[in-house]
Amino acid sequence: IPVFILAGLLVHCVFLVSIFEIYFSSPLVHGMTPQQTPLPPPAKRLVLFVADGLRADSLYELNNDMPQAPYLRSILENNGSWGISHTRVPTESRPGHVALIAGFYEDVSAVAKGWKENPVEFDSVFNETKYTWSWGSPDILPMFAKGATGDHVYTFCYTAESEDFGAQDAAKLDTWVFDHVKSFFNYSRSNQTLLSALNEDKVVLFLHLLGIDTNGHAHRPNSREYKENIKKVDEGVQEIASMIENFYGNDGKTAFILTSDHGMTDWGSHGAGHPSETLTPLIVWGAGVNYPQKVTSQFFEDNFLKEWKLEHLKRLDVNQADIAPLMASLIGVPFPLNSVGTLPLEYLNNSAHFKAESIFTNAVQILEQFKVKMSQKKETTLSFLFTPFKPLSDSEQINFLKKTRLYIQQQKYDEAVSLCKTLINLALEGLSYYHTYDRLFLGLSIAMGFVGWTTYVILVIIKTHTNLTKTVQTNNKESTVLFYSFAFVGIVIAFFLLIQTCPWTYYIYCLLPVPVWYAVMRELPVIQDLATNLLSLHIYQSIGFLLVCTLGIEILVFSFFYRSTLTVGLLVFAGWPVITQLWIQAKTTTLIWTVLCVLLAIFPLMPVVGREPNIPLVIATGLLTLLISCFSLASLCKSKNMYRNNEDLKVHFYQMLSIALSTYVVSSTHDSLKNKQGLPVLNQIISWMTLVFSSVLPLLSPTFLFQRLFSIVLSLMSTYLLLSTGYEALFPLVLSGLMFVWINMEQEALQHYGLSLKPKLAVFNFAYATDITQFRQLHLDDVRRSFFFVFFIVAAFFGTGNIASVNSFDPASVYCFLTVFSPFMMGGLLVLKVVIPFVLVSCAFEAVQVTTQLSSKSLFLIVLVISDIMALHFFFLVKDYGSWLDIGTSISHYVLVMTLTIFMMLMNGLAQLLTTKRLELPRRTKHHST
Repeated sequence: IPVFILAGLLVHCVFLVSIFEIYFSSPLVHGMTPQQTPLPPPAKRLVLFVADGLRADSLYELNNDMPQAPYLRSILENNGSWGISHTRVPTESRPGHVALIAGFYEDVSAVAKGWKENPVEFDSVFNETKYTWSWGSPDILPMFAKGATGDHVYTFCYTAESEDFGAQDAAKLDTWVFDHVKSFFNYSRSNQTLLSALNEDKVVLFLHLLGIDTNGHAHRPNSREYKENIKKVDEGVQEIASMIENFYGNDGKTAFILTSDHGMTDWGSHGAGHPSETLTPLIVWGAGVNYPQKVTSQFFEDNFLKEWKLEHLKRLDVNQADIAPLMASLIGVPFPLNSVGTLPLEYLNNSAHFKAESIFTNAVQILEQFKVKMSQKKETTLSFLFTPFKPLSDSEQINFLKKTRLYIQQQKYDEAVSLCKTLINLALEGLSYYHTYDRLFLGLSIAMGFVGWTTYVILVIIKTHTNLTKTVQTNNKESTVLFYSFAFVGIVIAFFLLIQTCPWTYYIYCLLPVPVWYAVMRELPVIQDLATNLLSLHIYQSIGFLLVCTLGIEILVFSFFYRSTLTVGLLVFAGWPVITQLWIQAKTTTLIWTVLCVLLAIFPLMPVVGREPNIPLVIATGLLTLLISCFSLASLCKSKNMYRNNEDLKVHFYQMLSIALSTYVVSSTHDSLKNKQGLPVLNQIISWMTLVFSSVLPLLSPTFLFQRLFSIVLSLMSTYLLLSTGYEALFPLVLSGLMFVWINMEQEALQHYGLSLKPKLAVFNFAYATDITQFRQLHLDDVRRSFFFVFFIVAAFFGTGNIASVNSFDPASVYCFLTVFSPFMMGGLLVLKVVIPFVLVSCAFEAVQVTTQLSSKSLFLIVLVISDIMALHFFFLVKDYGSWLDIGTSISHYVLVMTLTIFMMLMNGLAQLLTTKRLELPRRTKHHST
């Protein structure tokens, strides 16, 4: 068995890693030559303000006919051009800044790399400048300095501890930046080297303003704090702009850009593709920038212009990556090498010749990337297998470039511009074509492996855990032939990969199906035996069974996309005892089961967690849990000889105390944060101690079935309460109730099918439950048991929200533990919140296995088959195009199902530990005085 488990883990890890190789390898290429516009640029220096987390509507909208940001409003009405910059998902700070400053969208390989650093080396506008000075957050600035060649990018950051969601006022992060920029310029007057550096051309000043984002997370974007922060930024921008103009004696050589890296949802999060997250403001003014253009009518699908009263001013929308070439063109530096942005010509106030030359440079720069990508692919493919990208063959490229040059010489600038735009679009298509060149071939290899593995697991179940087949002797001669033929196939595949100098990972993906299918073919006699057996059964029964199985798995797959499918499934579960006539023998149990199924079915219909906090509900749940535990304590005290000592009562009492403390901490922390007093230290200590103790306390309780399970529920509830902000606090309570009834229902089902006598659940003890001799063979009903488990696991996952979407993360749920931004700590606590319902279901399943006398291995194998079939579905549904929300969701679905199997192995172990182990506390011996 260990060999089987190791093989399984290995196969699943390969399947899991494969999608990152197939769909999410880095699209960046290196080795291009920098391209620069040959004409002199309009500006010597550029000031870039990035207001982190600022939504377009928050800046442009009017508040009682008064603008939110009076100075910026007057700029876009009198001095500059404006529009909306459309960002791509993930709408996080790092990818947003990379798009703005380096001109390419988040490299998808970063999915696996976390937030802090950029996973690959890249070129940026800052790198191409003579000098760049930047002020702001330690999360953003260092990454552009790190990638720069030489030391011409200077950074000034505050400490990471300043980014506190619970602080009195996050706007001080922005005032810090403004004050430091002012003192920097004052200091430069007395420092000759700095002064001459500031007077060079090709200079960028970058101000990263994080206050708006921090206030948005802490108080939501519709709050007073968020809006006041916008006013402060507006005043700061006005002061800095006029100070810089004065410093350079109003020489008219400074360009200004104000934009944002991403927006924010109404509930204060970002990361996904909702319009409130992807629409950000862009205002450009100063040297070389167009003045406001008056128009009579303009058409956009949204109704923003009317709301903002800006119908009369031309709105120029851009993609976020287009801002990098715009900056490069304004100050005359080479376009960043990996940039995929198209220069937005309408922002430029310059000659038609300058515009044509600039966009031509842009086209050549993107074409360079295409050429490098193509030559890379050509080198690693056999010449007769290589199919080039037709629309941009070598001759086509030369043709495009010659034509454009000719148009520019003949001063036909409009024709040149439209030709360049066509070339840019073709080059981008070609880049994507070569990037996804091997996808189909790798995808098929993995699918072959998947199908083979699932077939093998089904055969193992049938061979070892059922009595459908008789043991068949294998023929030695046949098995040798089989071995050599598969070995030969393997060598041929490896040889092909070797000629094409493929990366080593390709060998794994292409050779994996060979041993897997060899293992399946070795069991050929079992398959033949099974076929004759099934044919002798009723054909319709077999087909009906298969149909029910397929329908069940499809429901599970659907529930990943539409949470309401879970409601349908739970309502079917509610009727299950009626359909199978179980209710006749156990009326009360059935009634409770039906009621709890219906209650649980309400949760998937509720909106995703974290949109509207509801602290009173969390407190009510805490009190309800206390009430239930009091009842159970009373009933346990009545039952005789269950408590042989007072130690067990003490444990129960401590758990009730911790529930009470958690309830108090939640209420007082949220009051304190509301009054802007930060997170009380005492509360923080209690929260962390509860977290630690709740994992140990169940191990001190007796191992009798219900007592141990109830103890686990109480411990996990105390931690879950601390992580709850709304109705989700009730979820584990209802779920655990249903789990208790499920254990009873499975007992009834066993008796109903006459598989065993009913053991007394009240005196059932986990510690003595692992006696091998009592295990029985599998029965068709066990497939339903396993399906129930997988269904409950999925319900535990999507019951209160879709974890797959980044923006359903609400930082408020970890405020009892910490308020200072720390992505890994917060992520860890959120994962814990997701895992708690899992643990409840796993422990219940453990109890079901033990009480129905099944080896955990046989049930686990069925679960493995179910989740592998689901994973194969999701493998073909993985996307790397469309909105980033779709991409993110499709990856996380696949990763979830793949890790679900690995995770269930871990959960299985954890559940065994939680239910069977017992820690004995040292007892005090009593001395009797005589």
